[in-house]
Amino acid sequence: MTEFKKGGGDQPMDLQAIQNSPAFRQLASERARLGVGMSIVMTVAYFAYILTVAFWPRLLGHPLWSGTVMTWGVLIGVGLIAFGFLLTALYVRRANSRFDRLSQLLLEDFR
Repeated sequence: MTEFKKGGGDQPMDLQAIQNSPAFRQLASERARLGVGMSIVMTVAYFAYILTVAFWPRLLGHPLWSGTVMTWGVLIGVGLIAFGFLLTALYVRRANSRFDRLSQLLLEDFR
């Protein structure tokens, strides 16, 4: 099916025309590039941490300062979680600014 009704009205929109529009292609490309890039960055950071735990546990087992139970591994693990939240916040900021603008341009083109 290549058509659907926009806004509940009687006028159908051509999905193929939308997919072929430069604004849609740009939006899809930018979203995919950002999502894949951020996924790769998070995956590399996570697996670097896990591989360090697996192969060099003493490196992360050192206490932050003498006389404490808190280790560098715990601090870096919490930092990794915070890094995930930071990447999410960056994606949301980009989506709310650039992607919303491109979506609005796309909607205006097909009204």
